[in-house]
Amino acid sequence: MIDAVVFDLDGLLLDTEQLWDEVRETLARERGGRWHQRAQADMMGMSSPEWSRYMHETIGLPESPDEIAAEVVRRMEGRYRARLPLLPGAREAVERLAARWPLGLASSSNRPLIDLALEVGELAPFFRVTVSSEEVARGKPAPEVYLEACAKLGVEPSRAAAVEDSRSGIRSAHAAGMRVVAIRTRTSRPTRRPSPSPMSFFRTSTR
Repeated sequence: MIDAVVFDLDGLLLDTEQLWDEVRETLARERGGRWHQRAQADMMGMSSPEWSRYMHETIGLPESPDEIAAEVVRRMEGRYRARLPLLPGAREAVERLAARWPLGLASSSNRPLIDLALEVGELAPFFRVTVSSEEVARGKPAPEVYLEACAKLGVEPSRAAAVEDSRSGIRSAHAAGMRVVAIRTRTSRPTRRPSPSPMSFFRTSTR
């Protein structure tokens, strides 16, 4: 039995993995950075301080990490306001689980983007707590963001389930001692054999 459920955001509720790719690659090329094929995979799951430092030190953008992060967030906010890339069935799935368990969100996204996505997607009322990895010491695959979400929910990690789609997120939740539901979405990196669709899991879990 579990007492709470904690969701990831990007790639699971939002179809944003390609969007992050586009925004960061475009910025890197505009500013004369050395973009390479492994860049997005390297930054997967990193917190904002981590990936902005990577873009400064490894990709070679001349701006400071803080300036890089602020510009990426500004561009992402513009995309969200123009059209929030909410995955089909995401809102219904969250609403279904919120009727049974308290929900948390543990995301590698920046705080302004988390808040904007939940507002525009009308998801905010369903989540009791939200945590950005920029608010903890280390991003995924380290366990801190999930541990913080569980602490804010007032549940032991062993009594909570994490819903994740990425390798780094799965490793993060597992390291936190949580039960992990690995969802294979169309935006997932190939990490394991396909899982059921999110809606099929939620229908089964809430009967």
